[in-house]
Amino acid sequence: MTLDVITNASLAPASEALSQTVEYIVDVVVASNDVLVEKESFKVLATYLERIVPVIKELSQKEISNSQSLHAAIEILNREVNNAKRLTRECSKRSKVYLLMNCRKIVKSLENGIREISRGLSLLPLASMDLSSKISEDIRILCDNMEKAELRAASAEEEVLEKIESGIQERTIDRSYANNLLVRIAEAVGVSTEKTSLRREFDEFKSEIENAQLRKDQAEAIQMEQIIALLERADAASSPKEREMKYFTKRNSLGTQPLEPLQSFYCPITRDVMVDPVETSSGHTFERSAIEKWFAEGNNMCPLTMTPMDTSILRPNKTLRQSIEEWKDRNNMITIASIKKKLESDDELEVFRCLEQLQDLCEQRDVHREWVIMEDYIPVLIEILHSKGRDIRDIKSRVLIILCLVARDTDHAKERIASVENAIEVIVGSLGRREMKLAVRLLLELSKDSSVRDRLGKVQGCILLLVTMLRGDDIQAAKDAEELLDNLSFSDWNVVQMAKANYFKYFLQHLSSGPEDVKITIATALAEMELTDHSKASLYEGGVLDPLLHLIEHVDVQVKEVGIKALYNLSNLPKNGLQMIVDGAVGSLLDVLFNHSSSSLSLRETTAATIMQLAMSTLSQEPSQTQSLLLESEDIFKLFSLTIFSGPNVQECILRTFHALCQSPCGTNVRTKLRQCSVIQALVQLCELDRLNVRANAVKLLYFLVDESDEALITEHVGERCIETLLRIIRTSNDDEEVASTVGIIAKLPEDPQFTEWLQDKGAFPIILNLLQIPRQNNSQKSNLVENAVGAICRFTVPTHLEMQTRAAKDGLIPLLVQLLNMGTSLTKRRASFCLAQFSCSSSQLSRTIPKRRGFLCFSAPMESGCSIHGGICSVESSFCLIEANAVEPLVGVLNEADLDACEAALDALLTLIEGQKLQSGSKVLVEANVIPPMIKFLVSSSSSLQEKSLEALERIFRLPELKLRYGPLAQMPLVDLTQRRSSRMRSLAARILAHLNVLPDQSSYF
Repeated sequence: MTLDVITNASLAPASEALSQTVEYIVDVVVASNDVLVEKESFKVLATYLERIVPVIKELSQKEISNSQSLHAAIEILNREVNNAKRLTRECSKRSKVYLLMNCRKIVKSLENGIREISRGLSLLPLASMDLSSKISEDIRILCDNMEKAELRAASAEEEVLEKIESGIQERTIDRSYANNLLVRIAEAVGVSTEKTSLRREFDEFKSEIENAQLRKDQAEAIQMEQIIALLERADAASSPKEREMKYFTKRNSLGTQPLEPLQSFYCPITRDVMVDPVETSSGHTFERSAIEKWFAEGNNMCPLTMTPMDTSILRPNKTLRQSIEEWKDRNNMITIASIKKKLESDDELEVFRCLEQLQDLCEQRDVHREWVIMEDYIPVLIEILHSKGRDIRDIKSRVLIILCLVARDTDHAKERIASVENAIEVIVGSLGRREMKLAVRLLLELSKDSSVRDRLGKVQGCILLLVTMLRGDDIQAAKDAEELLDNLSFSDWNVVQMAKANYFKYFLQHLSSGPEDVKITIATALAEMELTDHSKASLYEGGVLDPLLHLIEHVDVQVKEVGIKALYNLSNLPKNGLQMIVDGAVGSLLDVLFNHSSSSLSLRETTAATIMQLAMSTLSQEPSQTQSLLLESEDIFKLFSLTIFSGPNVQECILRTFHALCQSPCGTNVRTKLRQCSVIQALVQLCELDRLNVRANAVKLLYFLVDESDEALITEHVGERCIETLLRIIRTSNDDEEVASTVGIIAKLPEDPQFTEWLQDKGAFPIILNLLQIPRQNNSQKSNLVENAVGAICRFTVPTHLEMQTRAAKDGLIPLLVQLLNMGTSLTKRRASFCLAQFSCSSSQLSRTIPKRRGFLCFSAPMESGCSIHGGICSVESSFCLIEANAVEPLVGVLNEADLDACEAALDALLTLIEGQKLQSGSKVLVEANVIPPMIKFLVSSSSSLQEKSLEALERIFRLPELKLRYGPLAQMPLVDLTQRRSSRMRSLAARILAHLNVLPDQSSYF
């Protein structure tokens, strides 16, 4: 073809030949875009050719006379352009690996072609062509540049060629070298490093040998055979089955006994088999390290012949080295085949020695590890690892080391280990024993294979043991465990298992930056996960809130619900709940709850429950802390209004939300705002519902709002029907907290006769009294119930309603109150003391006069003894006498309480014994009960009302000379102190007592 073009060019007119040259050039430029190698070099060629085209086109348009010089130029141009076209076509179709092996030749051909084209251009008779000086100068510069053009193979390609040459020269048969080299070749030619792609490229390269033989290019064929021999050790170059067949064919031809080494294998200096034999100038061969040491010691004579040697000459004896390696391979192959049977021995020492030998062979060369796999050692090794009682001499540790050595070379080796029944489970089991460090290293190696990695995380206990190792003392084992967990983090299931083991690194990563479906999967798992408080805190500190809020803002209702459920699971830790409030989570939740149109029932229920959890977290705040405000003022009414339009579950959650907020440090503000929103009427209506949970929470919330509420507001909305409802709740409810709140509402109702009348008409007293007679357990709810019951009972003990007092006393109230003085809370004792004080106020008028004896004294019945306080006949039920009720001692006991309000109530009750004309007799009782010392102590109390009541009582008591004499000295200092510090009235009162005690004169300025 090329000859035809040249001949035609010489015969055709010059302009026609030049036009034809332009066509050839264009073809080359276009084809250069499709080459597989040396793209940069072909680009340089194409650039030069593109610069030539305009020049030749201009020449072809001129009338040029044929000349010998012109024909020579056209002939060279057409020949070289066609050569470039042929080379471009070959570099677009031949095997990529083949082209890489010949890249230097290709570059050299391109370089020579450019220079020849330059020579062809220089032969053009420019002087006779009537060209402008600029065109002539352009052609001259172009020719000069092309003449000097130097092309080089790409650096990556050069590096690959150097490694191939080095491998061939050194006769390298290491598999890892071949694997690495094949990958480097694939990267250099731009193909995938996946096994099937590597195998396909290698097979295409092998087919090129036939082309070389057809071309009778023996040198190229031999070179290609050397390259194939070097690369066929790579895993991708042949299948495991092909290598296994080749191995057993060779092994079966060797016999069963190792051969002794030939005499030539020994180094004359070391007397050991040589590893790196080198030939000296004397023609003898020695071990390289031995002869180098000989020279380094100053010797220049041959160790064998003692003739002079050139110490600079050491030639590798490749033939001998190959023979030694072949001998070693033969013997090692026989040895590896023979050890397997011995591993089944019951002699642990024998097994240990065999494993030592096998480990040594595996450490020497990768081909030995491949033979171990082919001899099917893996099931035997796994069985040893699985067996019990094989812990002597670290047999199991040795097995794990061998398996790790075998596994590290190829995915096939990893798959072979994993294919043995229960192998992965057995290795995972070793994570919990002393050989755990080796086990995690082996699992880490196995996890590099995708098919094995898929199975690892599913083995029971694997991830939990790995997470445990992270926190262990062994730094390397912890590092390997962390890397293995990283390898396993590809699976969402594995990541969830890590989180269940309290390792949240990848859980948070997937939730924050994973695809949307992954985020939903992780959030779903989080919603369902049982977490410790520590785990909840760790997740929140790790940044879980932001991705969950993004899910909550999603348009899909189901996605929203997943995010809120996850938030709910984290929010029941108060620390998290408070931080969620600070970080603005409430706004997103309220948006969902207020948006009726886009919310499903279950979504609104979950949202309401989460808001409730956040509200409950505010109960953990200390008053000194910065208050976390859950709801803004405008949100309070909007949220409460949902109790009207929502289902029972949402209603319950909202009511519980406000119940918690009313008890929080900012409860005063919340209660005030709720009262302003007129929620009492709504709560009264909710109390009448049959939905028990809603009713119970409405009652509990109403209990907080009734206290401190405007009496007119309560009177307006709490009527006879409500009273009836409250009493029904007390009778029927099994919820102690609900009953306690209900009784508390009654206790806090205004002191309006109308309420008292309704309560009497509806039989409230026996219902409430019954609560005090129920066996009481020592817990906060029962205590609160009793406190509120006693508070409600107070209404039935007012002295102005004697009939009601009498009925209460006959129903057994007073003994119960006395009993509560000994066992109730401080509030219960205060309220019980208050009730007893009210009863005692009526005792004087109810004490019955002692009847006079009639008839003869000797025959009449003895006179009844009168009450030491009231003088008449007293009883608990008829005159409510504290003496008869044995209440004095318990009341004195209350005086020692830390709660000053309780002390004051008890003192009020005791002071009823010295009212009016009862000073003498009452004081005697108080003295006997040792009440005076506590009263003196109250003079220095922080409660001004308690101080004042004690002062007033002492002023009367010290009118009695005997008591003044007995207790006056004790009271002097507190009284003097009061004259210095307190109000004018208290100073005057203290001074008056001091005057009784003769400490101050009657005309003192304190009066």
